[in-house]
This record gives sequence, structure tokens and C-alpha cells, in this order.
Amino acid sequence: AYERRTAQWQAEGAFASEHKKPLPTWAQCTGIVTGPSAAALRDAGTTLKRRTPETPFTVYTTASQGAGNEFQSTQAIKTAAQHAECDVWIVCRGVGSIEDLWSFNEEPVGRAIEVCAISVVGGVGHETDFALADFVADVRAPIPTCAAELVSPNRQELLHRLAQARGWLRAVLGQRCFDAGQK
Repeated sequence: AYERRTAQWQAEGAFASEHKKPLPTWAQCTGIVTGPSAAALRDAGTTLKRRTPETPFTVYTTASQGAGNEFQSTQAIKTAAQHAECDVWIVCRGVGSIEDLWSFNEEPVGRAIEVCAISVVGGVGHETDFALADFVADVRAPIPTCAAELVSPNRQELLHRLAQARGWLRAVLGQRCFDAGQK
């Protein structure tokens, strides 16, 4: 079933790079679709708070595994897309067996991600685990933490760049003041 669906979606262009939406440079709000008590939520949330504490994130919860999970996940993705309150969405689930992750290989989940007008980062599984939902998403992250890093700028790096720009601006203005004084 996995290989058949992969071949079908490949032929339809669901994985094609020309259909991928770019991630926003700086999201005003980030959304997370995952289980309410999932480690993936804790990992992604902690990363977002650390990197950009001033940027809010919204969580749309769904069961992370079990019978019918694909329908719950699909509904959460559709609801998130309809509300359009975030600039980017992370669909994630932590490590698990292939059976635990299987719902993210199901057609309803993949199709919901594919038609989502908002950029989606897939972060299902852990490193070597992956699901078709990851490949339909606009960007695939190996783990939920990386998904959160992809959608949030590094605050420390931005502060360093700002300090450099301030130093450059101070030097340029100082030189202009000196030149004006000489004239």
C-alpha cells in the first residue's frame, strides 16, 4: 500500500518541488498539529519558545496514533488551514513504530497537507523514520525539533547581527560627523 501510494502521488506530482510553498522568513504565528501530550509538542514548543519567545504558536491537537487517527489528523489540518491564523504549520509526531506512524501515510492526511494554502513542515518520526505526509509537506524535517528550528529564526544570531549593524552604523555616523566638522 505504501509503495502503491508513493508511486501514485509521485506520478501526480504531490512530491514535486515546483508545488512547494516557501517558508516565511519570520512567522507572525506558528501552528503545530500533533497530539496533546506528545513529546513532539513539548520538543517543538520548547524550541519555538527558546528561539523566538515573542512569536506565539497555536496547537491543533489530534490523536498521535490509533484507529481513525488519520481522520482526526486530517480534520485538525483542515481546521488549522481554515482558521488561517498562522503563517506556517508544523505537522509532527515523535518516534514510534511503523504502525504508530502509519496514519501519516494515509491518503486523507497527505491530501489535506497537499491542498493547504499555508506552508507546512512535516516532522513525523525521528531521523530515519518518515511518512508520506513529510514528502507531501512543503519541507521535511527529520524530527519535530528541527521542524521548529526551520520555522523560527535563531534569536541569538539575530541579536548578534543587530549588534554588528549598530557598530557599523555608529562608525559611519561618527565618520560623517568628523567629515562635517572638518568642512
